[in-house]
Amino acid sequence: MIDSILFNLMLIGFLGIASQWLAWRFRMPAIVLMSIAGLLVGPIFGLIDPKADFGDMFKPIVSLAVAIILFEGSLNLDFREVRGLGKPVFRIVTFGAFLAWIFGSLGAHYVAGLSWAVAFVIGGLFIVTGPTVILPLLRQAKLKPRPAAILKWEGIVVDPFGALLAVFAFEIINFLISEHVTVTSLLLFFAASIFAGVFGWLVGKFTAFIFEKGHVPEYLKSPVVFVLVLASFAISDQIMHETGLLAVTVMGMTLANMHISSIDDMRHFKENISVLLISTIFVMLTASLSVDTLLRIFNWNIVAFVLLMLFVVRPLSIWLSTIGTDLSNKEKLLVGWIAPRGIVALTVSSYFASVLLEKGFEDASILTSLTFALVFSTVVAHGFSIKWLAKKLDLAIDDQPGVVIVGGNSFSTELAKTFQELKVPVLIADSSWQRLLTVRKAGIPFYKGEILSEQTEYYLDLTPYEYMIAATELDSYNALVCTTFVPEIGRNNLFQLSLRNQGEVDLEDMVHTLGGRILFQENVTWEELNKRIERGDVFRKTSITEKYSFESYLEERDENTLLLFALKPSGRIEFFTEGASPKIEQGDTVVSLTQRCKEMKKINEKLAEQRENNHNGKEK
Repeated sequence: MIDSILFNLMLIGFLGIASQWLAWRFRMPAIVLMSIAGLLVGPIFGLIDPKADFGDMFKPIVSLAVAIILFEGSLNLDFREVRGLGKPVFRIVTFGAFLAWIFGSLGAHYVAGLSWAVAFVIGGLFIVTGPTVILPLLRQAKLKPRPAAILKWEGIVVDPFGALLAVFAFEIINFLISEHVTVTSLLLFFAASIFAGVFGWLVGKFTAFIFEKGHVPEYLKSPVVFVLVLASFAISDQIMHETGLLAVTVMGMTLANMHISSIDDMRHFKENISVLLISTIFVMLTASLSVDTLLRIFNWNIVAFVLLMLFVVRPLSIWLSTIGTDLSNKEKLLVGWIAPRGIVALTVSSYFASVLLEKGFEDASILTSLTFALVFSTVVAHGFSIKWLAKKLDLAIDDQPGVVIVGGNSFSTELAKTFQELKVPVLIADSSWQRLLTVRKAGIPFYKGEILSEQTEYYLDLTPYEYMIAATELDSYNALVCTTFVPEIGRNNLFQLSLRNQGEVDLEDMVHTLGGRILFQENVTWEELNKRIERGDVFRKTSITEKYSFESYLEERDENTLLLFALKPSGRIEFFTEGASPKIEQGDTVVSLTQRCKEMKKINEKLAEQRENNHNGKEK
């Protein structure tokens, strides 16, 4: 075993981020890879043991990380997102959670063989899914907005309530078996829970107040938020165990629905921190499991319980709780299947395993094995099936990456029509009905509104689109659009038309730090492109084959032909940009803008050649 704490931290962080990258590269569930990485370096090969390495600091580190992750997730819970979904979401997080608790507790008692007391504690905990597992799966699966919103809200809202439900069941057990525990103890639990919710709301309001009034400088806003999140969690948790999760969730939801620009600016930074924490904490937790815990997983009682939770408890609780809502059967089926458990279940179950053993419940010794079996099984089963099932139920967005074009004009309209002909999803966004006139006449999907407006994310679903082209007549606006969408789309997939003032040093320097990649190698501007469309230039699609290589195409290309992009067989789009040209291979389709007369000449030559071949064939 490696003794250096610093090296262990490095190894855990490296494995977590490497798992995330491999998951992105090969389109696999990141949670599965992180779990496998933790098991390999922990119980299987014995390289690290985080519990022993970090000692008394292990639980506080995990708890604070979970608090930050849950807060970051709750920052996305804007009530505007669930317009029209309020009833099913409310039913699932209340009645559905209650049914899952009852059914799960019955299964834990009759199938897993736990005593009633331990069964109701762990049954309450197992209603959680949580942002640590559900958000990465949603990012990978690209679900349609309705099922994605339901699963996200359930995962984040139910997370603290599952932990509180387990605490409540434990307090009831104490009340029933211990003479020292009175009704006052139960009342204190409820009072502490109410305090946590109110305290989180007050901290959220206080944060908004000091930010809006300018009492905190920009460079200190992120540190201040982090300190307040930790304070909200620690103070509430000190009063009553696990109430801190409720406090940070309420704090995040409060800030999310106050629509403060400062919080929106920091959201992407917090997402980065959340990804890092999820990566490291999941590896830490799985690496800290013992070999005995892993071997106990194969006990038939545990296996049967996991199968019951997967195929009976979850689907049944969702179907019963959503009776009378407007959810379709397909949406119920998908939501009823997807319920991966994560970090909160692992951390809280280990806590209850120790306290229940201290109370004399010997069957609590299998709680860690039972929890990990459920966590790993649900993460694997749901992680590998969510995309497939969503496609089968028509609840997933098409795999073909789409393009958003900002700016309605002649060039963008013709470009969008070309994308449509190639079966590439496309949408044109503009704030002017007049500029969208030709777009609407052409039957191209459009969004009328300011793409930079805060409201856009609630009215325009950008999930199907991996590329964005800023194609307005204003260079500064194009650069601003691309810069704004860097966190969502990535700088490599953001493009803008050539700057009109390339000769000015300031603008040329600016493009390397702001905006997107400059489209097209000839540095044609917005004016030139639109003039070419208006004079009759056309988009030409050329298939590169074994007989007709890209080199042959370049040799025949007219000097006025402008290379635009290449469509790969996989569906990916690679644009010709300033200083960079995609690698064109057999099977690619190259799209260019060329003069109509030259285009017609080539078509006539091909037709003449075809007629000659047909004539020769008849003579033979």
